[in-house]
Amino acid sequence: MLTIDQRIRFEYPKQIHFECDRCALCCGDSKHRVRRIHLLNIDLVRISKRTSMTRDEFTTKIDGFEPYVYQMKKTAEGFCFFLRDGSCSIYEVRPLICRFYPFQLQNRGNSRYLFSYTKECLGIGKGPQLERRFFEELFAKFTASMKSV
Repeated sequence: MLTIDQRIRFEYPKQIHFECDRCALCCGDSKHRVRRIHLLNIDLVRISKRTSMTRDEFTTKIDGFEPYVYQMKKTAEGFCFFLRDGSCSIYEVRPLICRFYPFQLQNRGNSRYLFSYTKECLGIGKGPQLERRFFEELFAKFTASMKSV
């Protein structure tokens, strides 16, 4: 059973449809934006354990984006270091920021959060309508990851 602290409130887009069509647009740069895959410490631990790589092999240090402390390295073409043949080679341990895409969570203060989304994602408008439960589960992943910060 999913429990969320009742003092915490979040808003989410109503009547939004989404289904990932595995286009990998979220895994790299596009004509309109530079994709930055920011990583939490827990992301580093999971990826390192899965790949037996050190963090320096797949990340660069960043400042000013706390709680994110590292950024995923990219290929010369601007794609995620772990994108292989159009698929994520670390899908089971992919970073929190990737689990959220195409959604973002903004802290509005006073224990209030807002889910928003990018219209750039080709999966927006496709598939089933997302219910509150979907966003509750995303929020639970966020809170679990923040406990490790």
